Amino acid sequence: MLKAKGLTKTFGDVTALDQLDLDVAAGEIVCLLGANGAGKTTTINLFLGFLEPSAGAAFVDGAEVAKKPVETKKRLAYIPEQVALYPQLSGAENLDYFLRLSGVKKSAAELTDMLTSAGLPADAAHRRASSYSKGMRQKVGVAIALAKDARALLLDEPLSGLDPSAANDLCAGLRRLKDDGRAILMATHDVFRAKEIGSRIGIMKDGRLIDMLDASALDAGEIERLYLDHMRGAGDGPSVVRLQGDGDSDNEGAAA
Repeated sequence: MLKAKGLTKTFGDVTALDQLDLDVAAGEIVCLLGANGAGKTTTINLFLGFLEPSAGAAFVDGAEVAKKPVETKKRLAYIPEQVALYPQLSGAENLDYFLRLSGVKKSAAELTDMLTSAGLPADAAHRRASSYSKGMRQKVGVAIALAKDARALLLDEPLSGLDPSAANDLCAGLRRLKDDGRAILMATHDVFRAKEIGSRIGIMKDGRLIDMLDASALDAGEIERLYLDHMRGAGDGPSVVRLQGDGDSDNEGAAA
């Protein structure tokens, strides 16, 4: 559903993303870990078409983003660290507005159902968004993804600043989307949540994907240790614990 082939982005003499090879299948959550400047947000912006690649290509459901930017955006939903809503509008009114921009129209009852399905309390759906916590705004973002029927979701640090209860709610919503066959690519600093919801966990450093881990084969402590080893430069080869058969996949070329 999401694919990067040799995806590269440079800004002058700075290489923000270096020959990324990555696949995210339907029904899978891939979490990208890395320090600030590792290339996570650049990757997401290239899939969204906010940046043009310097080399390589990003694909959404087989369509190349740079060649079909409007078509690929219709198949995507994006949830940033801070979901921006119109504060004077209710959650339902915000959802209605953003869906109409996408050419989708829903009834008032359908809008409320979508918000509650995303975890927003029913009594909050018609309150002004200015009263919402960050977690509630994130749930409106999930509702937009549900309503658009986007088959792929891109999330950039969506857990940052959430309290444990709100983070649990968001992760539960993402698992439901995964089980529904959506492809999810999430940039995060949270090793433990990545382990909790991720199918695979990629480690990025200096614009390169240097490792791809099978989340089910490692506990959170082991993932954290591998991550820290890579950040210190002690483990800049691929880890021992990888997906079975990964040596034949496109991701193998991304690990160095």
